[in-house]
Amino acid sequence: MVRDTLKRGLVAAAILAAAVSSGRAQSPAEFYKGKNIDLTIGYSVGGAYDLYARMLARHMGKHIPGNPNVVPKNMEGAGSLRLANWLYNVGPKDGTAFGIIGRGTGFDPLLGNKAAQFDATKFTWIGSANNEVSVCVAWNGSGIVRFEDMLTRELIVGGTGSSADTDQFPRITNGVLGTRMRIITGYPGGNEIGLAMERGEVQGRCGWSWSSVKSTHQKWLDEKRFSILVQLALDKHPDLPNVPLILDLAKTEEQRKILRLIFARQVMGRPFVGPPNIPRERADALRNAFMATMKDKDFLADTEKAQMEITPVSGERVQELVKEIYATAPEIAQKAASYLR
Repeated sequence: MVRDTLKRGLVAAAILAAAVSSGRAQSPAEFYKGKNIDLTIGYSVGGAYDLYARMLARHMGKHIPGNPNVVPKNMEGAGSLRLANWLYNVGPKDGTAFGIIGRGTGFDPLLGNKAAQFDATKFTWIGSANNEVSVCVAWNGSGIVRFEDMLTRELIVGGTGSSADTDQFPRITNGVLGTRMRIITGYPGGNEIGLAMERGEVQGRCGWSWSSVKSTHQKWLDEKRFSILVQLALDKHPDLPNVPLILDLAKTEEQRKILRLIFARQVMGRPFVGPPNIPRERADALRNAFMATMKDKDFLADTEKAQMEITPVSGERVQELVKEIYATAPEIAQKAASYLR
């Protein structure tokens, strides 16, 4: 009887080992066939991050082996920090979930945000839909029409959370260059900040992607309903040759290094990211499908209609950029973090 029991145990172990081996050998096409992939958006419906994610979801499935459905859903909160924590600590790590977070959210641990419960260098970065330029704007009637005005007058701006550009960019600009922006935070997304400007709850927005301005509020641009005060990026946008670039306003080398640390994130303007430890072949399949979608003629036709900028950055390049930024000299990172508190 002992021998029979031992024999049955060995057979069961062999079957289990074969099943595990088979699962590991499963190709991406076999794994993804008939499945749904959740694409979770760290902001509310209607903002630019939401638009980019839903546009990607519409076209990406046909480029993933096995042609799974890519299903967009929203998980707003803390300027997408809620989603970043969820992806890292809770989300499935088998390749059936990824998301879009704020371009600066991955750097929260570096900048001292204790609520950021992740190591950004271990995320599976899928790619970015564009290399972004953001702007600070002041609504007509605020009395502020150029950058220098913010050095002597307060501008009330809307924010979405401590880890979001809408909150971090004005704090850094205040700390490094001496502007006087006051942040009213807690809006679910950029769409709600826009409504707040219309209602007079806030006077402007600092950290608004230029691609988002054009895709969601072209009418406001045409009607000149706000003034564009400064560009927030490493390089100017060709649309805005006469708007000052924030790096050009630095007066010392330390100021310039801090600004470079913060605004290097613009290279990954719309970052799509998966949990850590996605099996390599599935991570590669998602990255390849992302870049294939960025070249898809139907996708590009749809984004052109929606006036969405597409200047893609590969997942591999984003992964390298994150590592580069995390290698910043500690004293520069600490000084930058002090301005964000």
